[in-house]
Formats: sequence, C-alpha cells, structure tokens
Amino acid sequence: MALGEFDLIAKYFTRSVTRAALGVGDDCALFATSPGTQLAVSSDMLVEGRHFLPTVAPQRLGHKALAVNLSDLAACGAKPIAFTLALALPRVDETFLAGFAQGLLALADQHECELIGGDTTQGPLNLCITVFGEVPTGQALLRSGARAGDDLYASGTLGDARAALEVFRGTLSLAGPAFESVRLAMETPQPRVALGLALRGVATSAIDVSDGLLGDLAHILRRSNVGATVEVDALPRSTVLAVLPIAQQREFTLAGGDDYELVFSAPPERAAEVRDAARRANVQVTRIGCIESVAGLRLVDQAGRTVSNSYGSFDHFKT
Repeated sequence: MALGEFDLIAKYFTRSVTRAALGVGDDCALFATSPGTQLAVSSDMLVEGRHFLPTVAPQRLGHKALAVNLSDLAACGAKPIAFTLALALPRVDETFLAGFAQGLLALADQHECELIGGDTTQGPLNLCITVFGEVPTGQALLRSGARAGDDLYASGTLGDARAALEVFRGTLSLAGPAFESVRLAMETPQPRVALGLALRGVATSAIDVSDGLLGDLAHILRRSNVGATVEVDALPRSTVLAVLPIAQQREFTLAGGDDYELVFSAPPERAAEVRDAARRANVQVTRIGCIESVAGLRLVDQAGRTVSNSYGSFDHFKT
C-alpha cells in the first residue's frame, strides 16, 4: 500500500526531541531559547532544476537542504537548535525518502539540530527548510559591522562547486577523481558553524558565500557603508582548480557561488584570534583583502595591479 502524507511523516521525519517542548505532530512546534539569547531564523528553498540536478543522490540532497540553512546560522555566529521541513514530492518514492532522510538527519544530528515540524504536499520536487538558532544577545555577526582598515578573510576554498556545474554543462572536462572532488563540494557543502561560533567577538561582519564571493561581499559593503580591495590571486582554491587556466580560476572563485564558505572582516590586531578561531573550528582561513573607507569593490592581482571587475554573481531572476 502506498504511503499517505501522514504515514510518510511518521515513518521518515518523526523524531523525539530534547530541546523543544513539542515537536512533530501538532499544529505548532513549541520551544524556548535560553535566557540572555536571541533567536536567529533563516529559510532557504531548493528547487529541482534550479538549485540541484535530478541526478543528485538523495542522501546528498538531504544533506545540502539542511547545510545551506546551517550556513546562514554560521554567518550569524548562531548555534543551531531546530528546523522545520516543507517538502513537495511528485509522488511517494520510499527509496528517495529513505536516502533523503538519512542525509538530512545525519547532518542534523551532527549539529544537534532538531526537526520539529513542517509540511508535505504533492507537486514538483521542492524543499524548504526554516532553521532556528540562538546567539547571546548583542553578539550576532552581522553584515553591517565592517570598518575601514579591517582585514578580509574567506574560509575553506572557493570555486569547486562552479567547476562541477561547468562539467555538468559540458563546458569543462575533469578526470574522474578531480570531478568527484568538485562534485562532492557542490552536492555536500560543509556549513562552517563551528567557525561562526568561534568568530563571535572577533569578526566585525560576516556572510556566507551562496551566490558568489563578489556578490555576497557587496552586501557587506553596502550595509557597512564601506569599500574593499580583494586580492584575486590570494583567494583560496583547491588543487583541482589550481591547475585550470587563470581566467577560469578567477571566474570560479570570484563569481562561482554555491560555496557556502564564510567571508568575514576583522581588525588586523585580531589576526591571532582569527587564526585561533580557525584552528579550533578545524577549517582553513585565508586573508583575501581589506576593507576601505572609499566606496566600491576593487580587484588586484598578486603584484598589486588592477584586475578588471567584469564578474557577475548569481541572481535567480537574471540568470
């Protein structure tokens, strides 16, 4: 017998909760945050054909659906506590659901983030997660705190997800292991939650890279009313990207998107604390430029020469 809506929820997405007062199964979930904290809330939607390919493994899709939301909490320096899942399915496919739930809930368990509710319906494959986190009052990392003189940093490496997309598009060819490496980056991004927590009180601003470094950094500059210079050849890249032509390296790292790394600013005198935060989070952090008082975004190469800024970031209604 085919599963119905509520049987589906009961079988794959009902779990006991410890933080929440009431989880899946009622009209509303109930939970309280700790005294002296603020609630951080973010929603992200993933649509088949727009955010992911139909060939992606269900486990990886479940992982990514939650990872992109946890990345928003990381950029705020918030600790994950709970999430809801809204899921549209063309049909009930238990093989898909088993894999999707496995990937989703494995990442949830890793970050002690409870599934507390949501919705299911029939329709084109569409995933929407709302995630809830907590941060001590007044300690959230924001886009509006960058100051002239701050150093700019990026976590991890940039551009691999874009390289994988270009392989799927047929515009780039990579050998088996190299392709699997960049495909893994695209399909299972690692939210930098531990780094975001470690940067509280150190970083002056932060954002996660979802639409491309330049486009996302522009949000910080606009909200902080500052400018910046980015050293394009200092951008962290994997060994796979490092052997591509320099034009592709720059395009993928500056405007690739889907990286879900953190870009943040911090005063130069806090550099040792930035390095310590990276060590405690077990993630690479690279200085990529500096914040300046003059508005605008300037690109330079390793010799300090101006690089033309002809790069565009992803926009759902322009791309």
